[in-house]
Amino acid sequence: MPHSLPSSPKSTPSDGRNGITKFTNCRILKNDKLVEEDLWVNSITGKIIRSQAAFYDDFILPDEVVNLGGRILSPGLIECQLNGAFGFNFSTLLEPAVYAKKVKELNKQMVKTGVTSYVPTITSQRSELYKRALPHLAPSGYLQVAEDGAESLGAHCEGPFLSPTKNGVHDVDVLRVAETFEDLEDCYGASNLNPETTFRPLPIKMITAAPERGQMTKLIPELTSHGIIYSIGHSEATYEEASAAVAAGATMITHLFNAMRPLHHRNPGIFGVLGEAESLPRPYFGIIADGEHLHPTTIKIAFNAHPDGFILVTDSMHLVGLPDGAYQWTNGENTSNILKKGNKLILEGTDRIAGSSITLIECVSNFLNWSGAGIPQALKAVTSTPAAMLGLQGIKGCLDDGADADMVVLSEKHKTDGSVELVVDEVWKFGTKVFSH
Repeated sequence: MPHSLPSSPKSTPSDGRNGITKFTNCRILKNDKLVEEDLWVNSITGKIIRSQAAFYDDFILPDEVVNLGGRILSPGLIECQLNGAFGFNFSTLLEPAVYAKKVKELNKQMVKTGVTSYVPTITSQRSELYKRALPHLAPSGYLQVAEDGAESLGAHCEGPFLSPTKNGVHDVDVLRVAETFEDLEDCYGASNLNPETTFRPLPIKMITAAPERGQMTKLIPELTSHGIIYSIGHSEATYEEASAAVAAGATMITHLFNAMRPLHHRNPGIFGVLGEAESLPRPYFGIIADGEHLHPTTIKIAFNAHPDGFILVTDSMHLVGLPDGAYQWTNGENTSNILKKGNKLILEGTDRIAGSSITLIECVSNFLNWSGAGIPQALKAVTSTPAAMLGLQGIKGCLDDGADADMVVLSEKHKTDGSVELVVDEVWKFGTKVFSH
């Protein structure tokens, strides 16, 4: 497993303050329900604390009491597929100092959308880009600096070991086939894959690859033994090939239904591994609820097939937060233009969708209105479920004692058409307020 670094010690304030905040008059997301309950957090430890232990055992009074007026207090949102935002794309070849600066700027903007932690995604690129960019995308939360904004949970390499017939907008000229683990090291850089070569957190958290290509299925156990999640995606895999990948250790499916062999009544393809009768553990799966990638009914079918594996993702590009227009994108060996109109992104000269420019909370609102699911179920898809997929149960995506105090205050906006929109009012990171609407 990757080396874990201890949290940075924080100094106790010299003015006698204890760093404790009590949230009251709020509905907190707890065990798939919204519960009217107080919540106590400590900005010095960056953790959620047991209120009864703090008050009754130690007679501690909070520095601040925050009355939320009945609003929702949710764990901070977790984004598992973010290609970029606010003008910066992670798949960009820049000087190290410039790249690091861009990441920091994105983190401070990202947290304002309610996303407190995320998995930065690099698409299919030349080896040089992976080797240059990945060290800047390693997990950063161990530093526990609230003011830095959203934290990386480690990078997602979406490619280049993909099917050339299910490439989506990925450049087929940079796609590769892996026969040995050395092929992966040659592509991504050995230090980004092997925990024993570094004393910092391993940069790569997840790899999306087509299991039917080369010897990829046989390489899954070695990847997972390094603490790297294997996700099936951009693939022509049959049901049998997808099942073999799950048996080998694949635990995630990248943007289900998009860029994969479609469901067929005689061969259900990748979707088939979500069946409840399967003898194998059912994988988690990402769903893009932007109204472009999938029909709302398709999303409902996926949710009902395996609610506990359902993860909402944006697949957003650097055009998030930018006005409509044409924008350049480095796509493997080529430079392409992406046309933005609202949340819809199209690769210029084609009819192919090029990611999205939606925010994660907008995906939550869409799912809420399309599915008939309750608010707790919708929020679970961006909190506790992605946390479980990433192996971060009890640390992220929940409001349990000892969890990181990453929180979002949400209000419900009821529209005239009967739909509900969840609005991000405040964001707290490691127990410190970092955004207020």
